[in-house]
Amino acid sequence: MSLAWGDVPDAVRATLARGVVIPAHPLALDADRQLDAERQRALSRYYIDAGAGGLAVGVHTTQFAIREAGLYEPVLALAAETAGSWTERPLVRIAGLVGRTDQALAEADTALGLGYHAGLVSLAAFAGASEDERLEHCARLARRIPLVGFYLQPAVGGVVLGPSFWRRLAALDNVVAIKIAPFNRYRTLDVVRGVVEAGAEERIALYTGNDDHILLDLVTPWRLSRGGEAVTVRIRGGLLGHWSVWVKRAVEVLERAHAAVEAGAVDPDLLALDARITDCNAALFDAANDFRGCIAGCHEVLRRQGLLRGIWCLDPAEGLSPGQAEEIDRVCAAYPDLTDDDYVRANLARWLS
Repeated sequence: MSLAWGDVPDAVRATLARGVVIPAHPLALDADRQLDAERQRALSRYYIDAGAGGLAVGVHTTQFAIREAGLYEPVLALAAETAGSWTERPLVRIAGLVGRTDQALAEADTALGLGYHAGLVSLAAFAGASEDERLEHCARLARRIPLVGFYLQPAVGGVVLGPSFWRRLAALDNVVAIKIAPFNRYRTLDVVRGVVEAGAEERIALYTGNDDHILLDLVTPWRLSRGGEAVTVRIRGGLLGHWSVWVKRAVEVLERAHAAVEAGAVDPDLLALDARITDCNAALFDAANDFRGCIAGCHEVLRRQGLLRGIWCLDPAEGLSPGQAEEIDRVCAAYPDLTDDDYVRANLARWLS
């Protein structure tokens, strides 16, 4: 089985190209660290109703360990089934693809069989490999499934990838988007530069995964030179772990960013949101402790809202860092306009039904 991007429904392709909020879907577990299907389904319904344009499942926020736990296919299936039954709106379904090539191809086959439109490729398993090896891996995947490149920050398992890699990746026909998440301005620019040098800026949708710089990524005109001529590139949307919480507000922020770009003017109040959002992210993602509590931090917000029963991760040792709960308290009190607690409270019973 294989899928070319041109064979994906037009409405789905237009959604990705326009730029939307794509939450990186968490994993709902019960106290025994088993899949909580009711809460997993409720999360998907929440994201859809809040205005997300897609779902990314089996990615870092879903916990890479779902493979060893035998949950990869059940979790992907549950999200796909929920999306299909809950809305007729076109949603981009993206599946995380990890491991060496045989494993990633098998995961691509699973995703395609469940109706996913693209695969987000992690290169964590290629630490120490050559650029040619990494590109061959991506090329083989792209012949199977539309591919979303992924610059994962090294602090949580990513590898450093230079502009040559991104130029060569962008030249692959079935690469349709890139999630830029190195949490580093220089490395972010390497991705944009690579796409521009490949002449692929019209074909490839750029999405921010830089949870520490969301808003400015979205409103910045990335103006680079190619052959002596200026080329302006935009990051259109976000595929973010941060956007697994407070999704109603995330959708509103993206709409404001799109409106500002269209108007050609970014007002100071919108710019001021960047630091406030980053302050929230520092608490959620546990920046003070090198992101050790990043998944648990998102779980904690969802637990407080009633969407999750607890913050359990597959790894019993993974949880909130000392002081992280207090930091989440602080940002929730400081920035209530960036939360969507009232929206969740009004709809939770329906999502859990």
